[in-house]
Amino acid sequence: MSSITELYNKEWKLPMVELFETVEGEGKMTGYPTTFVRVFNCNLRCTWCDTPYSYAPEKPEFTATIDEISRRVESYGHGVVCLTGGEPLMHGDKSLALVYHLAHLSSVWDIHIETNGAVDLFPFVALREKDEAASDKVRFVMDYKLPISGETARMHLPNFSLLGAQDEVKFVVGDEADFFHALDILERYPTRATALFSPVWETMPPAELVQLLLRYRPQEGRARLNIQIHKVIWDPETRGV
Repeated sequence: MSSITELYNKEWKLPMVELFETVEGEGKMTGYPTTFVRVFNCNLRCTWCDTPYSYAPEKPEFTATIDEISRRVESYGHGVVCLTGGEPLMHGDKSLALVYHLAHLSSVWDIHIETNGAVDLFPFVALREKDEAASDKVRFVMDYKLPISGETARMHLPNFSLLGAQDEVKFVVGDEADFFHALDILERYPTRATALFSPVWETMPPAELVQLLLRYRPQEGRARLNIQIHKVIWDPETRGV
């Protein structure tokens, strides 16, 4: 039987974009002081992507061992961690090991993982189910890609049944057709996760999205409008905030 050291090797290295402290700009943890861990590379190329510096042909800003990443997260001392990218779960066992070691930091009480819907969540959900620390702390924010993204065909639909009540599924809405596609997906793939509806900054006026939510009431009115407040506080192009 493999040891924990072999399964979740903290000396494995990951390509990184940035690691910084700020306040969470969206979702359940909006407004909380948060440590952002942005891992390099992504397996999708969405038309509206706001972090093109996080994947090829750009290069990683640095590489770091999982132990080094964990120590930097611990040094900030915030209870909330956002693991993001790019796509932070595309590095297989290395991604799994990073989640494990972040979950075992005593100062951390929430780790929300921003994942793009094209990666099978089963190994990561299995970790959450079998490891007490991960069970208490790890949540998924799965960003289902709607048609305007150009990546809908890449979505791994079995992920919906894996999400729990503590998780979130995000729909970034570029137009009305996107909105109605999201309604259809929620009907065909029921999930316990809370649905978040975010406007594409340039093409979907937030007030219009609000009217759609009020009229159609996704998830029987439990779905939420999701505005990225960091784009209100700072210029939308500002990095490291």
